[in-house]
Amino acid sequence: MTQQRTLPAPARSDGAPQAGRKSTFRPEIQGLRSLAVLMVMSYHIWLGRVSGGVDVFLLISAFLMTLQFVGRYEQGRPMALLKHWLHLFRRLVPAAVTVIVAVIAASILFLPRTRWLEVISQGWASLSYVENWLLQSQATDYYASDHSQASPFQHFWSLSIQGQIFILWPLIFAGAALVAKRFRLRYRVLLCYIFALIFLGSLIYSVLFTKAEQTEAYFDTGARLWEFALGTLVALALPSLRLPRSWRLALGWLGIVAMLSCGLLLNVQASFPGFVALWPTLAAACVIVAGQTGSKLGVDRFLSSGPLVRLGDMSYALYLWHWPVLVISLTATDKDRAGPITGSIIVAVSMVLAYVTTRFIEKPWRGWKWPELKRRRALIAIAAAAAIAAVPLAAWQLQINYALAAASSQAWVNNPGARSLDPAYVGGADKSAPLLPTLATAADEWPRYAGGCTSDEKALTNICTNGKQNAAKTVVIIGNSHAHVWSTPILTLADKYGWKVEAITKGYCPVTVGPAPGLSDGCLDFNKDTLKKVLAMKPDLVVTTSTRTDPDPTSTEFMDPGWVPPIKAINDAGIPVVALRDTPRMHEAVPACLEKNPNNYSACGSTTAENYQPASPDASVAAQLPATKFLDFSQYFCQDDVCPAVIGNVMVYKDDNHVTRTYMESLTPYFETQFLAATGWNTQ
Repeated sequence: MTQQRTLPAPARSDGAPQAGRKSTFRPEIQGLRSLAVLMVMSYHIWLGRVSGGVDVFLLISAFLMTLQFVGRYEQGRPMALLKHWLHLFRRLVPAAVTVIVAVIAASILFLPRTRWLEVISQGWASLSYVENWLLQSQATDYYASDHSQASPFQHFWSLSIQGQIFILWPLIFAGAALVAKRFRLRYRVLLCYIFALIFLGSLIYSVLFTKAEQTEAYFDTGARLWEFALGTLVALALPSLRLPRSWRLALGWLGIVAMLSCGLLLNVQASFPGFVALWPTLAAACVIVAGQTGSKLGVDRFLSSGPLVRLGDMSYALYLWHWPVLVISLTATDKDRAGPITGSIIVAVSMVLAYVTTRFIEKPWRGWKWPELKRRRALIAIAAAAAIAAVPLAAWQLQINYALAAASSQAWVNNPGARSLDPAYVGGADKSAPLLPTLATAADEWPRYAGGCTSDEKALTNICTNGKQNAAKTVVIIGNSHAHVWSTPILTLADKYGWKVEAITKGYCPVTVGPAPGLSDGCLDFNKDTLKKVLAMKPDLVVTTSTRTDPDPTSTEFMDPGWVPPIKAINDAGIPVVALRDTPRMHEAVPACLEKNPNNYSACGSTTAENYQPASPDASVAAQLPATKFLDFSQYFCQDDVCPAVIGNVMVYKDDNHVTRTYMESLTPYFETQFLAATGWNTQ
């Protein structure tokens, strides 16, 4: 969302043209930018929907950039790519850094510690213009109705795509200029061919990708290229268009009405950024083509009004501020949506912050002459601005890591975990010692595979390996995420005895051949494919969970009849199986509960009766599977009538049902004894 005034023909801060240079400032485009940011804000704050306003911003950015580079070529001036990039990012970075630093401070004050690592990672992604790729990899639902749970940096996705295009587009302009000069081609015509191909290719890709994986396509740079290409094509074609004023009057108002109605009339939740995004972008193109009609009835008269032009001046800062103000205010007030009054306050606060940022940060920085004299100075200025955000991000991350390292160094004494349940355990823990894992790091408490994991967060799949080759034993873990968390003790034993471990798991997808409520999309097909892989691999052992604790609080542990056929097929192939009784579920996410109840851990647990039957249902199928050994560690999760959230000063669950890596590590000695006895493996 670049500022128009410094693009085609640099203008003074008051909008007047510089001496010797014809002004290309178009106030109606500045007003169009104002409407776009107001659309984004109102739809985000009150309607919880996508407005199409961001798509308008993308088109405007490409339109103005095209005017700038085509003007350079036609005037015989050099493209000066490096100078352009340094000038551009020197203007963009300070406001972004201001918001990033403010979000860091507000997150420490108002967001729960369980979300700190997410904020840090997205802060780095936003600062480096790759936030859209991070959100895409996480399959983030941009349309989630509860904005209080969203990242305060989530809106940087569009700025990241713009930053990427601000690198790519000038390269295309410069490359086309070389080709045009070398082969004596008409520059504008050549560009029309190039960007028409980009437009068609990207639009087709966007439609197909959106239909297949809409949440990922939303943040995909390739799926958005056509919007920038459309803005470029409008800029290239504009000098050739000679429309009657009456047509331009109608075109302008048609564009405004279409743009404002996009989010209300279209089901953008399921279809952006596919062909549906043509609606707001073509609407904006109509307004741009309508241009300055000189009529009192023209839409340009409305868009060129003083308030809208001034709002356009600070539209970049307003876009930067409105989303974190919304997210943090909802979190601080424990609301999931803003009402009329709350929303109005959010708008007012965002306006004030945007004005202050524009007036006292953007404009002074933009008017600073020293960096413009040499490219090295401009680079230093950008690096210095970025460091203002990088330093607190790094310090925050180091503080969290230091606190974890300090607590971990005393973990054997202060955080015994499952060892505290051993009758032979003699406690010597410091009663003031912090919990492990810490609240800030609990979200990262998945098993660690030395060979890494190939994960698809959208499909909820994980394929992991510890990287061992030519091992004496190979263990394959299959099933759902509850099977995956048992990787931690198995990996520890694998390191000790030299085994190879692989995991093929999918969230909400236990081993079964029958449909059932709560299974993830594609679960049965995934299980069929996994079974084929296991039979082809012929590992020495397969590990999975057997029973299932039910997310429904009115139900308890059960044995799925659909679990037996695939396990029997594995046994019939001569592969033994170790089946682990499922782990309990809590009423809510344990880290969040502990943060709300720091002195009352019992408030965050559940009961044994809610999770387990008096006797494990494994017994009902054990006779059918003589090559399967059933292990029960429920006594390490529930004692008497209670399944605690904290055992031995260790947080047992990273959310409401997945056991933390730290607790599994404390359970490993007891797991080792039963596991080796069940497999009969000679480890001497």
